[in-house]
Amino acid sequence: MDRITPSPEQTRVLKALWPYVWPYDRPDLRKTVLWSLVLIVIAKVVTVTVPYTLKWATDALVAASGGKVPASEQVTWLVGAPLLASLVYGASRILMTLLVQLREGMFAKVAMHAVRKLALSTFEHMHRLSLRFHLEKKTGGLTRVLERGRAGIENISRMALMTLIPTIIEFLLIIVVCAIEFDWRYVVTIVLMITAYLWFTVKATDWRVGIRRTMNDSDTDANTKAVDSLLNFETVKYFGAEEREAKRYDTSMASYEKASIKSYTSLAVLNSGQAVIFTVALTLCLVMAAQDVLAGNHTVGHFAMVNLLMLQLFMPLNFMGMVYREIKQGLTDIERMMDVLDQSPEVADRPGAKRLDVHGGTIRFENVRFGYERDREILKDVSFEVPAGKMVAIVGPSGAGKSTIGRLLLRFYDVTGGRITIDGQDLRHVTQASLRAAMGVVPQDTVLFNDTIFYNIKYGRADATDDEVFAAARMAQIDDFVKSLPQGYDTMVGERGLKLSGGEKQRVAIARTILKGPPVLILDEATSALDSHTEKEIQDALDRVAMNRTTVVIAHRLSTIIHADVILVLRDGTLVEQGTHAELIAKDGLYASLWSRQRQAEKAREDLAQALEEAERTGALRPVQV
Repeated sequence: MDRITPSPEQTRVLKALWPYVWPYDRPDLRKTVLWSLVLIVIAKVVTVTVPYTLKWATDALVAASGGKVPASEQVTWLVGAPLLASLVYGASRILMTLLVQLREGMFAKVAMHAVRKLALSTFEHMHRLSLRFHLEKKTGGLTRVLERGRAGIENISRMALMTLIPTIIEFLLIIVVCAIEFDWRYVVTIVLMITAYLWFTVKATDWRVGIRRTMNDSDTDANTKAVDSLLNFETVKYFGAEEREAKRYDTSMASYEKASIKSYTSLAVLNSGQAVIFTVALTLCLVMAAQDVLAGNHTVGHFAMVNLLMLQLFMPLNFMGMVYREIKQGLTDIERMMDVLDQSPEVADRPGAKRLDVHGGTIRFENVRFGYERDREILKDVSFEVPAGKMVAIVGPSGAGKSTIGRLLLRFYDVTGGRITIDGQDLRHVTQASLRAAMGVVPQDTVLFNDTIFYNIKYGRADATDDEVFAAARMAQIDDFVKSLPQGYDTMVGERGLKLSGGEKQRVAIARTILKGPPVLILDEATSALDSHTEKEIQDALDRVAMNRTTVVIAHRLSTIIHADVILVLRDGTLVEQGTHAELIAKDGLYASLWSRQRQAEKAREDLAQALEEAERTGALRPVQV
């Protein structure tokens, strides 16, 4: 029985759950818990009186049919009234059932409140965790942890308080009744049966927990693969990889199938063993009761009574097996949730952090050093300034550290050396909420919520009016397109916005940034994935958004930033050049080299397009007959 004692990890989980089951800020729910406990006691007292009513009904029937009942055992007001005794028996069972259901209904408020509060705490904590955590985790796995954790909280709160406590009370009451109505042999038999039943249940359940954990891991893996594959639906289609994805998913499901079979097999073993232990004890009690009736020590009613007592004992015993299994499983599921809650955010507000006060928007990098890993530095002693209301573009080869600068500005990571300031305020000394409230971002790959276009634009500022949303859409040059849709602004954009084109998604991103109206703007290669015509339109919209705002442009296509006030050129995490477009071209350095290569590539694409157009016009380009 030592395995029943919770492990330190399980004790930690139970302690963490207690404030949610006994909420200190909700006296009404605490009263509900207390009233539920009162109903538990009343219900169990009624439960143990039910066998008495059966005994009285049986003895009344025996007396009414001419049988003899010892005078000491006669219940004078029932003798000759077997129908009344039967009615009392039925009424007792109805009352017992009603009390149990009333208690369950009352406690549902407490259980579901605990589920909601802890799930909300975990969800909020997931959003507080830093970018690195989410980059290293799979979204499908995290949602599965949250889902199982919710179920585990509900099971534990219900099983521990609404089933475990009532069962213990019922055990004690039945043992007391057996000691009063029968003798020590029955008490010993029942105690030994309960002990053997629980011991076997604990051992078998511990064996099953390992199987269940393997099954859960396989289920999580399959769910993660499914979510990942469906989110990348278009990529799967590009490469005709449906069969490959199906095999990956089926491999995980095969592991789940194997573990599930073991789980059901082990459950059959558990149920069989429990049934054997209980039936042996029931048989012994009936044999002893039959002998006592034949010896004249007890009435026939006692025989019926002990049979009903044992059958009623089997119900809570069977629940005890389920309770232990569910609590054990619930603890296993919640451990994962608690592991997430125990994760400390890599980037956190410092004690006493103040709100960022943006009165101009001057950004300054002072000898900034940073690396995602300790032994691999991305930015090396980078210093520059973005004057208030000016546009600074950051360019350089792939891997130079351009996007890293954007992430540091948003404080997704903290610098490992130097500092970043806005209007002289170190970003590490202000609240993250106020910092990001001052930032507007138009990323290269805009991801939209699976909701309406209106919802996605209004996401920029939740308290915006409808007219403000429509005005932002007009400034982003998407209003006419949206109005041309059958459902207009109520059009659903699909998972990650896949129902919209790249240019349409970018315009939605620009519109919500306009609606937010931030003093500082970050454009992270916002047009690099678009065609030349769409790029020109999007660039015009971006220029309007950036007007009179401090703007940092992380650029891939150099043609989009030739009008920037200052261009910074990075290579291998080091600032190697800075100046205007004309100044950098005149220096004939890295920027000039990048510019020359891009111009050559663009000219080659234009020449190819013209050649194809000419060939198609003259008929030189004809479809191949297969």
